[in-house]
Amino acid sequence: MKLLSITVLGVLSLLQMPLSFADNSNGKTLFLQRCSVCHGADIKGSGPLANKSNPPTPDLTKPAFKKRLKDYPGVIVSSVVLRPNGNLIPKTLQENGVKIAPHAWSIKDLRDLNQYMIEVISKS
Repeated sequence: MKLLSITVLGVLSLLQMPLSFADNSNGKTLFLQRCSVCHGADIKGSGPLANKSNPPTPDLTKPAFKKRLKDYPGVIVSSVVLRPNGNLIPKTLQENGVKIAPHAWSIKDLRDLNQYMIEVISKS
């Protein structure tokens, strides 16, 4: 019984660990397909549409954003993706002829995207 308890606790702790950069393919895919056109693959605001929005696309590796991402995990990503009055992203894409298919965001998607961004930022 004790061995079973230790095994169950070990498995549960593994399930609660954050995904590593290499394992978070969903977060990476979401970012590259949906965010990099403005933010760039390096998330520094270097994408092809970075200077076409008003205000220009921010560099997400700056200390202020890193702090916000750490202090409010998941909130930053979900508020940008799901903001009710946010017309900036669709408007910028439309004005530049970029079509990105709609996506039904899940909680897992938001968490994966947040985790991917944290991993990229930590390496910059």
